[in-house]
Amino acid sequence: MTTLPPQVATLTCPNCRTPFQTPVYQLVDVGQQPELKQALIAGRLNVAVCPNCGAGGLLATPLVYHDPEKQLFWVLMPQEVQAKPEEEERFIGAMQQIVMRGLPPDKPKGYLLNPRRFITLSSLLDALLEAEGIPKAAIEAQRKRAELLARLLQAADNEAQLKQLVEQQRDLLDYEFFVTLAAYIEAAKAENDQESLERFTHLRERLLELSGLGQAPAGEQEPNLEQAIDALLQADETRLEELIAEYRPLIDYDFYAALTERADAARAAGNTSEAERIEARRARILEITERMDREAQQLFERAATTLREVLQAQDLRAALQQRRDDLNEAFLLVVAANREAAQRANQPDMVARLDEIERLAVEVVQEALSPTDRLISQLLNAESPQEATRLLRQQAALVTTDFVKRLNELADESEKNGRKEIAERLRQLSREATSLLF
Repeated sequence: MTTLPPQVATLTCPNCRTPFQTPVYQLVDVGQQPELKQALIAGRLNVAVCPNCGAGGLLATPLVYHDPEKQLFWVLMPQEVQAKPEEEERFIGAMQQIVMRGLPPDKPKGYLLNPRRFITLSSLLDALLEAEGIPKAAIEAQRKRAELLARLLQAADNEAQLKQLVEQQRDLLDYEFFVTLAAYIEAAKAENDQESLERFTHLRERLLELSGLGQAPAGEQEPNLEQAIDALLQADETRLEELIAEYRPLIDYDFYAALTERADAARAAGNTSEAERIEARRARILEITERMDREAQQLFERAATTLREVLQAQDLRAALQQRRDDLNEAFLLVVAANREAAQRANQPDMVARLDEIERLAVEVVQEALSPTDRLISQLLNAESPQEATRLLRQQAALVTTDFVKRLNELADESEKNGRKEIAERLRQLSREATSLLF
């Protein structure tokens, strides 16, 4: 492995004048040392902390960021360094040579000759998070939360000023803000910083009192028939199937009758083109709904067959492992329906066997998941948002940019399949995970 180890810098604490040494990285090559990317994003790289008084912070030092997979070669040259142009070019040239020696001969290298330059660490981190698939809006929202937190801390000792600031910024004091504040509290605990821990904890208690956010928000109302009709009539063809899946419980005889009434009313008003558009959309909705129902029926029939086969097996775990690909949501719903029937029929032995099948099926599925997907599954199955947040902080090592990207991918898939509630929960988890990256 060809890379550049950290240099050891000798510093003098500006607060207590204690001399100490600290490692300084000049090259972050994620192809060679992927763990450095997360350290850079989390603000743990090139940080000097005095061992005597604890004073310190980020060092203003030149840095090169290299990602061979994404073909990124970025140079951070902070303004504080005040490097001459020739010194900057010598530094970049030396880093290019080190990176080139670490690349296999068949890998592209042309991008190394055109480095993207930054003069602030924050601008480099913004570009890095965007390259990792984290939306710019999420980055900007997190920055606003951090800035607001700093202002609230300054006002914490002045009750009148704190109340005024809370009133002015009430819209920003949302669930994600308190997740960010919780991350600061956890960091203070991990670093045994009692002073910061007390300040953050006290601020959280006062903000919950002043903002009235101690209670969970009320759930959204279910859409009604008219809302469903309006949405499906106005939808683009590309989103029609997704919306049909979302509104499927409302698509029944009354739904089609209401569509027919709208078409008849349009025709009676002389708007033949609108009547024909509504009728065409009604036919399209019927076609898609019938196809989706057939597919669902086939899915549940297969799940019922799988359950019958497992029930006959002596080794339940082995039988479930052999049918791992069929252990989906439909299978668990069929198990639940059969358990309910067994309870009504007063068959305790069957109820116990179905309980065991459900438990083992979940275990078998979990075992086959990657650590990332396993954590996502645990988060979605958490009893409350607070419990999910606790799990997220406990598994902080898995909370990376790739983890956030995976959450967003699953949210897009769920939304496409009409599982709007799951999609929104995944996006909320993505926002929480993003806040923990900073």
